[in-house]
Formats: sequence, structure tokens, C-alpha cells
Amino acid sequence: MARSVKSDSSFAARIIEWQCAHGRHGLPWQNTRDAYRIWLSEIMLQQTQVATVLPYFARFVAAFPTVATLAAAPLSRVLEHWSGLGYYRRAHHLHAAARVVVEQHGGRFPSDAATLTTLPGIGRSTAAAIAAFAGGERGAILDGNVRRVLARHRGIDGWPGTPAVQQQLWRAAEALLPGTPAGESKHIAAYTQGMMDIGAAICTRARPHCGECPVSDDCIARRDARVDALPSPRPRRSLPQRAITMLLVERNGEILLQQRPPLGIWGGLWSFPEMPVGDDVDAHLSARFHATADSIERLPLRKHVFTHFALTMHPIRIRVARWPGGVGMPGVAWFGADSAIAAAVPAPIRKLLATLAQGSHQAERRRDCRRLATFDLM
Repeated sequence: MARSVKSDSSFAARIIEWQCAHGRHGLPWQNTRDAYRIWLSEIMLQQTQVATVLPYFARFVAAFPTVATLAAAPLSRVLEHWSGLGYYRRAHHLHAAARVVVEQHGGRFPSDAATLTTLPGIGRSTAAAIAAFAGGERGAILDGNVRRVLARHRGIDGWPGTPAVQQQLWRAAEALLPGTPAGESKHIAAYTQGMMDIGAAICTRARPHCGECPVSDDCIARRDARVDALPSPRPRRSLPQRAITMLLVERNGEILLQQRPPLGIWGGLWSFPEMPVGDDVDAHLSARFHATADSIERLPLRKHVFTHFALTMHPIRIRVARWPGGVGMPGVAWFGADSAIAAAVPAPIRKLLATLAQGSHQAERRRDCRRLATFDLM
């Protein structure tokens, strides 16, 4: 990708020219003023790459083509379509915001930043992006990629997560916007998309392509050979460690799942029943479910890192023939293998379910082989 912009043009003009020639233009949420679809894409793209979002966006829009259909859907169905995308609080906010739009805005999705920031899950940067794309409103954005571009170009030291550094970055973002006197404000959508595209494809975290960047000529980090040092990394700290035992209870080809509380990690999703590490499995089954295990198998440990802690999962596979206490228990249900994997479950739980299914298929193949061998010997 060749750089073909004039270095003596304003920062914004160079970004706009580059975006028009080299930026992304064919994404399914582009080339539209539909604030609803733009909003969906912006929420999905928070802390998630475009390639990951694309199939989720297509399925989500097919299931909920309008804000009214999203608002009318039960949260469980929304979580089911979000399952695997991560950061599930976004889905909760998405559903809540859709209901606010229907109840307070007559089902018309707002396109101005001031109103957008009143909706659940929409902050200053997201509101500005939606307003730029849907209504051509001039406003600064500051997502993770843009923070990196500005920190390098303006030589802003310090970890961007601190309030003081964020304030500096916001001031820079505001100062570099296309200005009305220059007649550039009408290109705010191209400028906003260009900042996102350069952060994602050019000014990358590792091995940035400075030779292809339209604003590298006056980039302070490049001038001072500090590209690798900016933005400053998060201060190193050890993540708190947590551990939990997960009970993978099976009965006649079905798996027992329990719905998690609406708030907290994996809020509202289906997962395996849990118990503290070290507790007696038989005692827990008896006390919690009035059930008895026919067989117990400890599976390899699994680890999953959240933003604020690391979780070690101790999965225990339990087979039961009878289940006297689980029927009708609130928040607990039996799922078939296929329906469990398709349900609103977190990605680590889906992987465990896949492991169970694979193990069951292998066991069936071994039984078939033994039957064939016995037949051959007859």
C-alpha cells in the first residue's frame, strides 16, 4: 500500500485522502446511514477484531433486523446470538439500549452523540463514531487503535488507561479533527474511518508500517525512534488467581447446564454447575441435587484469562443414571449435545462441551470396533 498524500497538508486532510484511496469501504455496516446497524457494529467491534465480528454481525442482523425486534426479543435469545463473541456485558447493554430506544424514542434510533451517550453501553467515543457515520456529526473518537495512533504521532508518554494521559489524548483528538474553516468537516465519516483503519492496519501494536502511514512525516515517535515504546504499556501487575470445580453431569446423552446470575462474569449465560475446589463431589451432588454419581472422571485443567483475574477450571465428568432432584429446578436444565453447544454458553464452556462430544464419539467408535472384532471371531 503506497503512501500518496502530501506531507504539507493538515493531519486530517492526509487521513481523509488516505482513507479514500486505501481504507476499508466494503464492510457490511458501511455505506449506510442506518444508525441501528452502525451502533451494532460499533458495540461488537469494542475489543474485538473485524474478522471475528463479521459472521456475528451477519447472524445478529438476520435475527434482529430492527431495533424493535431486538427490544422485543428475550435476553436469553440475544445472549444465544452473542455467545462466543465475549465481553457479554455488551449484549446486556445492547438489549437494554434497544428497549430504551423503543420506549423513549419511538423506535427511531438516535444519531446525535448527545442522545447516544444516554443509552446503556455507549460512551463518548462510541457515540461520536456512530454520530459521524450516521449523521455526519463532527466529534472526536478515542478507541484503542486511535489512542495508539495519537500517542505515537503526538509523542504522548504514559499508559493511556490513566486519567491524565486520557485527557491529553482527548485534547489531541479534538485538536486534529477536520476543521470547518478548511471545508473538511463534511468528510468527518471518512476521517473517523481513516483513523480506525490506520490504527488497525498501519499503526499496529507490533511492527507498524510507518513507510505507508500518511502522517508519518511529522510523527514524533518515528522522529525520535520511539515507535516501539509508545504508547506506554500498562504497568505490570500479577493477575489474581481463582479456581473453581465445574461439574459436567451427563445422563443418557444429555448434559446438565445451569444459568448464571444476570450480573457478573458470563451473566445470564448457561454454564456447568460449580463447586469450590477440594469439596467432595458425592457430597455436593447429594446436598445440591439429591443425586448420586455412577462414575466420576477428572478431566485436564482448563485456564481462562479475564480482564481482572485468571480462572483455573477443574472439570469433573460425572455420569448419572437417575436424577431424582433436578427436574423442575429453577435455572437448571438438561440439554442434548447439539443444543448445549448451540445454546448461550461462554466460549470456554463450548470448548468443554465439544471435548465431551468428541470423547463420546470416540467411545462409541471403540465399542463398535469391539463388536466387529467379536463378530469376526465367531
